[in-house]
Amino acid sequence: MQKANSLQCRWRNAVFFLTALLTVTADQLSKIWIRSNLLVGESLFELGFFRIIYVHNTGAAFGLFQDQSFALTIIGLVSVAALLVYALSFYRHFPLLNNRLSNLALGIILGGTVGNLIDRLNPNLGGVTDFISIGIWPAFNIADSAIIVGVIIFAYSLICLATAGKH
Repeated sequence: MQKANSLQCRWRNAVFFLTALLTVTADQLSKIWIRSNLLVGESLFELGFFRIIYVHNTGAAFGLFQDQSFALTIIGLVSVAALLVYALSFYRHFPLLNNRLSNLALGIILGGTVGNLIDRLNPNLGGVTDFISIGIWPAFNIADSAIIVGVIIFAYSLICLATAGKH
C-alpha cells in the first residue's frame, strides 16, 4: 500500500511539474521569437480582429495595473511559493483537490506565473512581452492565457467535486 501511495505521489508531482515546465517553455520560446523578430508596436499580421503585435506591458494580464511591476513581482513570487508548498506537501491535507484535473490546472497556473515572472525579473526587459491581440482586449501572452485557462479548469474541477458530493 505504501509503495502504491509513493508511486501515485511521484506521478502526481511529475504531471504537475511537467505541465508547468511545458507551459513556461512555450511561453518563453514564443516571447523570445517575438522580441527577436519584431520591434515594440510592430505587427506581424492581422486577420480580422486578431493580430500578432509586440507590446511591452509593465502591468498584469490584459494590461491591468500598469507600472506596478514591483508589486506584481512580489505577488508572483508569493503565488509561486504557495503553489509549490501546496504541490509538495499540503495536497495531502486536501484529498478532494488531489485529482488529475486539479493537478493539471495548478501546473498550468504555476507555469504561467513563472513565465511572466521570468520577464519581470529580467532587468533588460522591465516588463512582460505581450503579443496576442484579439478585438478590444489588451494584448496578452501564453502565460496570461495559461493562468486564465488554469483557473477555469481548477474552478471546473471544484464544481465537479461539489456536485458529485451532492449525489
